[in-house]
Amino acid sequence: MPTLNTATVARRAGCSVQQVRNLERDGVLPPAARTASGYRLYREVHVLSVLAYRALAAGTGPVEAKKIMRAAHTEPSDALARLDAAHARLHTERMDLRLAEEAAEAISAEPILEVRAADAMSVSELATALGVRPSTLRHWDAEGLVVPDRDETRGSRRMYSPAQVRDARIVHQLRGAGYRVGPLRTLMPQIRLGRRGEDLRAMLAARQTSITARSQALLDGAAALSAAMALSGDA
Repeated sequence: MPTLNTATVARRAGCSVQQVRNLERDGVLPPAARTASGYRLYREVHVLSVLAYRALAAGTGPVEAKKIMRAAHTEPSDALARLDAAHARLHTERMDLRLAEEAAEAISAEPILEVRAADAMSVSELATALGVRPSTLRHWDAEGLVVPDRDETRGSRRMYSPAQVRDARIVHQLRGAGYRVGPLRTLMPQIRLGRRGEDLRAMLAARQTSITARSQALLDGAAALSAAMALSGDA
């Protein structure tokens, strides 16, 4: 099988020469043969290994992608198990997202009628209703996600109105589906202004697009990895 130099591997894999060397050093690539003068001699398996790593990194992150690639060269069954786990995590994200879509849409559409002071909930009451710790609600308050009213007659105690309870339920669903505080900090003021449906759908659609892209990347990475493993005996 013909040999390739470092520059050729980098060009075909779409990365830098230094990254090829770094990936070999990290065990992502099988060790390259060397000439008597120390020049690396790569083969097709090395190109495929770089392509597999780059795709897997996009699908499951660079740390896990490196673990998969190292295992592929030493313990193929472990590499396959790690790939299965990566696909399973994406499947769980898809299911959580679907639940979040249904719940957030239903919650945001709920009417609030005849609001009464007695309908307000304390931190402990809302935490129990949502199944979270009171400290979680305080964190959401500090981040501006769900800001309760303050009952000055009771030592500035946090009290959640029905509208704030609804916001907390939306945040709870979206956090459970993997949304970070930063994006939610931007979204929640829009929800409170009444633009719930459109903004929620856009945010959830963006999450779906991300999951689909990572799923495709895992598929591409698995194909390149399979081809690399088939050639590994020639490396």
